Amino acid sequence: MNLFDKIQATAAFIREKVTGNPKIGIILGSGLGGLIDLVDIETEILYEDIPNFPVSTVKGHSGHFVSGKLSGVDVILMSGRFHYYEGYGMEVVTFPVRVMKALGVETLILSNAAGGTNPGFAIGDLMILKDHINLFPEHPLRGPNDDRLGTRFPDMGQTYDHQLIEVAKSIAAEKGIIVRSGIYIGLQGPTFETPAEYRWLHTIGGDAVGMSTVPEAIVARHGGMKVFALSVITDIGISDEPVFITHEEVLEAANLAAPKMASLVAALVTRI
Repeated sequence: MNLFDKIQATAAFIREKVTGNPKIGIILGSGLGGLIDLVDIETEILYEDIPNFPVSTVKGHSGHFVSGKLSGVDVILMSGRFHYYEGYGMEVVTFPVRVMKALGVETLILSNAAGGTNPGFAIGDLMILKDHINLFPEHPLRGPNDDRLGTRFPDMGQTYDHQLIEVAKSIAAEKGIIVRSGIYIGLQGPTFETPAEYRWLHTIGGDAVGMSTVPEAIVARHGGMKVFALSVITDIGISDEPVFITHEEVLEAANLAAPKMASLVAALVTRI
């Protein structure tokens, strides 16, 4: 079965279980699953029960596909994502984005936990992505292009929707939430970066670095979706002293900042 047919088959399975008409899709990263607590859940499906879906192997990614209402708005939401470092190819990593598009999603909201490469940032900061630098070793659009999914050479001049960024900044100001904006660099992982790599990533223009989001954003734009993305800064790699980072510390920092992220996203969906 080719990719297009797999997408249609998976979307048909989910469509039978989803109520409403969701135009907004949300993908939650490490430690950020708390947004689900604000969703009036109507349908919840384990990834392992969805045809053609892989299963997340990462602690902090629960592996549920959810539909319901967030702030009264129909949404579909992935609690847990798939990563290139888990051994999946890019077609698999981005497959859920394709399925969301087939289900009628027009706007994709992405969240992640990221390391800060900007010395002006602090642990717990929220960063709105204004752009990204793709340093993954495999491009998600590599290979033959299916014109039914998108154009061969998609423009990436406005990967992250400028209007949504401005709306999110206004919401943050209204709520008294301090937000940064910056450039996210996507790397393969699963190792956290070395101090030299953190310095280099800041030198080439990065404010934060992580192991996700970029492939999903590229595929969403390939499919004509609007994209908004938000990082929680869970560690700062720029330091004169040695910095030691564990996944548990990343999850802890993400969980502490998650309520701010959830409040912002819950308000944003009402203004899309």
